[in-house]
Amino acid sequence: MRFPMAVPEAGEPALVAEGIFWLRLKLPFALDHVNLWIVDDGDGWTLVDTGLGDAPTKAVWQRLTTGFLAGRPIRRVLATHFHPDHAGNVGSLVAQTGAELLMSRTEWLTARMLAVDSSEEFVESGRQFDRACGVPEELLARRASRGNKYRQGVDPLPYRFTRLQAGQTVRLGGSRFEVIIGEGHSPEQVTLYAAERRLLIAADQVLPRISPNVAVWPSEPAADPLGGFLRSLDLYAGLDPETLVLPSHKLPFIGLHERIAQLQAHHAERLDATLAACRQRPSAWEVTAVLFPRALDLHQLGFALGETLAHLNRLVASGQVRRTTDPDGVDRYEPA
Repeated sequence: MRFPMAVPEAGEPALVAEGIFWLRLKLPFALDHVNLWIVDDGDGWTLVDTGLGDAPTKAVWQRLTTGFLAGRPIRRVLATHFHPDHAGNVGSLVAQTGAELLMSRTEWLTARMLAVDSSEEFVESGRQFDRACGVPEELLARRASRGNKYRQGVDPLPYRFTRLQAGQTVRLGGSRFEVIIGEGHSPEQVTLYAAERRLLIAADQVLPRISPNVAVWPSEPAADPLGGFLRSLDLYAGLDPETLVLPSHKLPFIGLHERIAQLQAHHAERLDATLAACRQRPSAWEVTAVLFPRALDLHQLGFALGETLAHLNRLVASGQVRRTTDPDGVDRYEPA
C-alpha cells in the first residue's frame, strides 16, 4: 500500500482531492481520531460524517461554521453509518443549518432508536448477553452500570432524511459517486465510489493497518456480521487498483486490492484460531482471552467480546462449530 498524504493538524481542513477536504478530529478512546470529509459543491458544502457528539468536537464545528465554511451554506449532511464518531453531531448540525440529511435507512433507524433508548430492557438485554457469553459476575455489573453509552455521544437524529441505497448515484464536488453498501461493521454502511476520479470514500469498511470492528451485539446475539463483512469485501474487487481510498481512520492510501486480501487473510487466521480454541468447549468470554490476550479497558472489552462472538457465530453458521447452553445459561462452543 502507498500513503501519499501526511496527517493534517487536528481540526483544520486540508485538501485531499479536488473539492474534498480532510478533517481529522480527536477521539477520547484508544483509537484516538476520526477522519471526516468536507465536500465543496460550488454553491454550498456537503459534510460526510460529523464526529463524536462531545464538547470538543462541537467547538470545532462552531469554529468552522463561522470561519472556513462561512459564506456558503451547508446544504447536505451525509452520515455513512450510525456509530457515534460518525453520526454524533448530525442532529445539531442539521438543526442549525437546515441541511438535508442523507443516510441508508437501517443506519438512520438504528441511530434514531439508540439515541432515545433509556429503557431498563436495554440494560437487561446486555446483562443476559454477557451471562450467555460467560462474563464474570463482577465485570457484568460494571458493564451494566454504564447504561446506554450511545446516547452520551450522539445528538438525537432528525425525523426526516433522504435514503441512500446500493447502486444509487450521488453528486459530490461535481462528480458522480456510486453508493456501495458495506455490511458487518454496521448494518448498512454507505461507502461512495467515483470511477471517473478513482476515488473511494470508504468509511470504516476498508481501513489501512487495522481491521474494522465486526461484532455481535445484545440486540441480535445470533447474528453473523462477519459473513456479511466478508461478502461485502467482494463488492470492491472490481474497483480500479489505483483508487485513492479515503478511510475514516488512519491515512488515505492506494492499494485497495492488497488491503482487501490482507483483511480476508486476517479473518481467516482468526477463524482458525477460534476453531482451535473450541476444542476445549469454551465460552465466548474464554475465547476472547485467546484472541485478545492483552489488557483491555472496559470500552475495548465490549468490542473484543463482540468481535469474538462474530467469529464464533460465523463458525456456527458455516457448520464447523455447534453451540450448546449449560444449565447455568452460559453458551459453550465445540467443533461440530
